[in-house]
Amino acid sequence: MTTVLLVRALGQARYVTHIALAHMIPPWFALVHPKTGTPINATLLITISSGLIAFFSSLGVLTSLLSVSTLFIFMMMAVALLVRRYYVTGVTPTINLLKLVIFLLIIVASSMGTSAYWGLNPNGWVGYAITVPLWFMGTAGIAVFLPQQRAPKVCGGGGGGGGGGGVLLVPWLPSISIAMNLFLMGSLGSDAFIRFGACTILMLVYYVFFGLHATYDMAHQQQKAESLKFDDGETGKTGP
Repeated sequence: MTTVLLVRALGQARYVTHIALAHMIPPWFALVHPKTGTPINATLLITISSGLIAFFSSLGVLTSLLSVSTLFIFMMMAVALLVRRYYVTGVTPTINLLKLVIFLLIIVASSMGTSAYWGLNPNGWVGYAITVPLWFMGTAGIAVFLPQQRAPKVCGGGGGGGGGGGVLLVPWLPSISIAMNLFLMGSLGSDAFIRFGACTILMLVYYVFFGLHATYDMAHQQQKAESLKFDDGETGKTGP
């Protein structure tokens, strides 16, 4: 676990660099050291903040928070894979989009029910007789009633336009991933979810009131600069 935390701390500096490039935090943190080629300011930010958090927290608290956040991300990645494979903006009919949403809700709800029943009654089986068939019905509904909107591409096929990469057995493998990650999340204590919820709410508030406007302004400036460059190029072509 110590190695995982150390590697994640070093990797987070790259995320901070991209966040700073989007002006969600001061761009000063996106500066790259000219000699080492590393984001020195972002690395210092992550190192110092991680050290302070670790100094005032126990390893058990950090590992539980790391576990619930990692499992949540993996679960959302599986959901995103299904959405990407079965939905294309402007192409997928509204009725198919509605079916996809319903089937995904069934998969997620049944998986959460399985995890909750295991926590409340580990020796029981009646709850599983309800939640597991519901999960199967939701997954089978996607497989039978929804056509795939993007064709998968095998590894090494080139290009990034494939739906979900080269993942096979869709929607079964992503649906199993959703169920497993939610089941493992249910095995964690309530304190982990409280901390995770508090951190999530704090980041959402920061993004809504600051980050969203900063990224929009940055994107608008880039579009304006590209349009001016295009206009200058057209002027040069038509000039004497």
